[in-house]
Amino acid sequence: MAEIISMPQLSDTMEEGTVIKWNKKVGDKVSEGDILAEIETDKAIQDFEIDVNGILLFIGVKEGEKTRVNDTLAIIGEEGEDISFLLSKFKKNKEKERRFISPVAKKMAKKIGIPINQIKGSGEKGRIIKRDIETYEKTFDIKNLNHNKNKEVITRYPHSSMRKRIATHLTNSKFTAPHYYLVIEINVGEMIQLRKNLNEKLSIEDRISFNDIIIKAVSISLKNHTNVNASWKKEEIIYHPHINIGVAVSVKDGLLVPVIRNTDQKSLLQISKEIKDKVLRSKSRKIQPEEIENSTFTVSNLGMYGIEFFTSIINIPNSSILSVGAIMEKPIVKDSKIEIGHVMKVTLSCDHRIIDGTTGSSYLHSLKNLLEDPITILV
Repeated sequence: MAEIISMPQLSDTMEEGTVIKWNKKVGDKVSEGDILAEIETDKAIQDFEIDVNGILLFIGVKEGEKTRVNDTLAIIGEEGEDISFLLSKFKKNKEKERRFISPVAKKMAKKIGIPINQIKGSGEKGRIIKRDIETYEKTFDIKNLNHNKNKEVITRYPHSSMRKRIATHLTNSKFTAPHYYLVIEINVGEMIQLRKNLNEKLSIEDRISFNDIIIKAVSISLKNHTNVNASWKKEEIIYHPHINIGVAVSVKDGLLVPVIRNTDQKSLLQISKEIKDKVLRSKSRKIQPEEIENSTFTVSNLGMYGIEFFTSIINIPNSSILSVGAIMEKPIVKDSKIEIGHVMKVTLSCDHRIIDGTTGSSYLHSLKNLLEDPITILV
């Protein structure tokens, strides 16, 4: 008997998914365990593994198209099986979706160049009607922009699933957790020398980055300041026994934060290799949802882009996030003499519900001491 295969919910926050690639075509035999398609969620691109046997009789979503969770993705059944009833049901559901905008409104939106998913319908059951298009047009003066060559044309793109999730997450953090910021300058001359000495002994693919050293030092400092490795809950503060460092990675359409678990228990080389692997898979959206969950502290490094100083929004439920700036040359005082040195500014964004000023300051000074004498992180 034919079975409808629905768009799966591949993450706890997923509301819709985009089919990136079908690995089977209509008429192909499929077996339990086969990867039917690659699906992009709000977090990653994941393989969708099928759990039934049969023939792929129908594909309901084209490559590049998105659909909501639980909508029909495909139909699998026996060869030659009559699925006309299921197809008619599928078509009716599609027609229902199309009726959310009137033909006149749809024509107007296409002519003017308005993405209809940006318009809230005022008709029955949220249907977009002519009046909605006219209101939208007047508000944004789109008609003049599109038809007057002397003016710029506004380009609009609908929000991606990832961008919507990021917006919700960061808005919730910024307006829930009372942020404050602590900045400290670190003399990183010894860190630079340590990295140089280590990399002289390592192969090109195993070379250590400054970020690797910083993350190792962050985890050791957290081990000595457990009150920073915490999360705020409605009725309690949770002090985590494990140290899981989230590493902010810029990807197309947003930001992913793969997590290095039990960072304090891993060697510098282990941390480096794991970061390289997870950054690579994050950029190709092949990271798995469970690999970007359950961080206890986050590090965001924009130093590689020449940013000297910045602040970050806390990645809740973490209680803090460390923003790492660029390494800069400047005059410093050493042994009562002025010389050219290398310094780096880091900013700790703190949730004041959990971390008081003295607590955050104590943590930053611990981190500073480690990075100014980094050989201790190898012990």
